Amino acid sequence: MSELKNIKNIPLDQLIKEFKELGIEGYRANQVQKWIFQKDATSFAQMTNISKIYRELLEQNYKIESLKISHKQVSVDGTKKFLIELIDGEKIETVLIPSEKRTTLCVSTQVGCGMGCDFCLTATLGLKRQLKVYEIIEQIGAVRRDLAEGEKITNLVFMGMGEPLANPKNLYPALEILLDENCYNFSRQHVTVSTSGLAPEIENFGEKTNVKLAISLNATTDEVRDKVMPINKKYNLERLLEACKNMKLPKRNCITFEYVMLHGVNDTMEDAKRLVKILSKMKAKVNLLPFNDFPGSFYKRPSEDWVYQFQKYLLDRGFIAVVRRSRGKDILGACGMLANKVLKEAS
Repeated sequence: MSELKNIKNIPLDQLIKEFKELGIEGYRANQVQKWIFQKDATSFAQMTNISKIYRELLEQNYKIESLKISHKQVSVDGTKKFLIELIDGEKIETVLIPSEKRTTLCVSTQVGCGMGCDFCLTATLGLKRQLKVYEIIEQIGAVRRDLAEGEKITNLVFMGMGEPLANPKNLYPALEILLDENCYNFSRQHVTVSTSGLAPEIENFGEKTNVKLAISLNATTDEVRDKVMPINKKYNLERLLEACKNMKLPKRNCITFEYVMLHGVNDTMEDAKRLVKILSKMKAKVNLLPFNDFPGSFYKRPSEDWVYQFQKYLLDRGFIAVVRRSRGKDILGACGMLANKVLKEAS
């Protein structure tokens, strides 16, 4: 007998097709997905509005796999970092960031990361493997099961472990399930995918999904970006910005450029001037992220005053520029800090 398929890996269109091949009406796929993603069903026997004959057919062809949280840390600011163990024993992290108006979950797409960004702790792991569709969406499921009554995840940012656009085979079906009204029903305006700069995938992004895109820029010259982000040696700033301009962008969306500020490396006033120049003809927003230092890092965080001077220069020239406050730094849950401490403590 062939191995059962994990039904959480299958987007609706494909599931309808497979159901019809089994002699099950296509609309039953919607019912099954509602049971799994909205009612958190763990077996087909729970699906009482589906006939026993169909439930038996489903049990013969599919399985429902869920992931569990193996370790949780809570920051003094309320941020929660979750360690999730996968079926093969690998581990990933996801971070829940509550705020007054929203609750954001930072989602991983790979075990480790192969981009080698010089300022990122996750890079020290290297790339171990891609996450499957259900391993991406089950981060939302696992955390949702841990929430207190009345709590709700409102926003998703694909800024956890890994490079999302290096895993397109699993990223886009996962997004489809997360946005589907029969499944998690997230608004596309509340979902953001981040990339270190894979130019060909950026150009295709708008044709594959309509969620928001964030570019991890972090430098205004190729010389600096080559050093802090090795991907720049393959797709330099000119190629990256060309891809951004070529991307099909929904009317309401702009591209967010993330800029991790490294003291004395990319935070000079000359950098601010170059940033204005290279983004001047684009529909862009800038997120400034003062570097989150971690043990063993040789980069330093700029002073708060200097960060706001840098921001003011951008604001005065008509840019939307936001300084992002670090959340979960004390539990290594902030931007660029996933991978080390909890993994070691929990292993």
